[in-house]
Amino acid sequence: MTHETQPTLAVVGSTMIDLVAYAEVLPGDGETLLGEKFQMGFGGKGANQAVMAKLMGAEVAMINCLGDDDYAQLYRKNFADYGINTDHVYPSPGASGVAPIWVDGQGNNRIIIIPGANHALTPNQAAAAIHALAPLQVVVGQFEIPQEVTQAGFAAAQELGAVTVLNPAPASALSPELLAVTDWVIPNEHEFALLAGSEPTDTAIMDFATQTSTNLLVTLGQSGVALVADGQVLRLPAQQVTALDTTGAGDAFVGAFAYGLAKGLDPVAAAKLGMDRATDSVTKLGTQSSYAPLSLE
Repeated sequence: MTHETQPTLAVVGSTMIDLVAYAEVLPGDGETLLGEKFQMGFGGKGANQAVMAKLMGAEVAMINCLGDDDYAQLYRKNFADYGINTDHVYPSPGASGVAPIWVDGQGNNRIIIIPGANHALTPNQAAAAIHALAPLQVVVGQFEIPQEVTQAGFAAAQELGAVTVLNPAPASALSPELLAVTDWVIPNEHEFALLAGSEPTDTAIMDFATQTSTNLLVTLGQSGVALVADGQVLRLPAQQVTALDTTGAGDAFVGAFAYGLAKGLDPVAAAKLGMDRATDSVTKLGTQSSYAPLSLE
């Protein structure tokens, strides 16, 4: 059953300015190549997921730190343009986060993130923000900010009855304390392999879900997703399209999936919604600029 009113979500996470270079072939060590295009855009896994959820129709609040540079002012305007609540986006001395990105002719990317002010957010700030924003249906987090900050936000969220959704990217070992307050874990296939020590076979997925005591969904790129439902692994295929730029596709999935859960959809329906928005995003260049809403009506 879906909620009659628009759901409310909070994202405890990162903001990055994306500095994107496009080239047919990416350079190797010591090599200089002529690129095709450059663009600056708004990114960061947390902000991307917030934008996608907002485009779907949710009321969304961002919890984060920005620096005291020009990038911070640009990002605050970007949030305002989307209508995202920034009451808990705090200023911090120094640089905002940036992400230099290389994209090849097949749409594959390589990314280096430089967190900057993203690491200035404290556990107390995260928890206080969640309590101030209540009521919330879903709270989303990632690994571009310290795990203890996400943990504090998730603990506050569960106290209020919200569902917590963790996108463990970039992959690093999951702390038991964070897992204890996490309802959903959503890695991609590469992150799953690093976390579980295995490729995402049905057996490995079931084992990892059991070990972590969480709901588990693994995104598999053009192969779709795999999730544990009713005690078994269910694989949902993705629509096949020609990818121009895969940057931010996983975030589009997470944002739309979180919206679906908050709206009252069952996990399979929410996953299909996420796949639809992620698939659409790879057919366009850019990160947030490639996102588009999809009506559930």
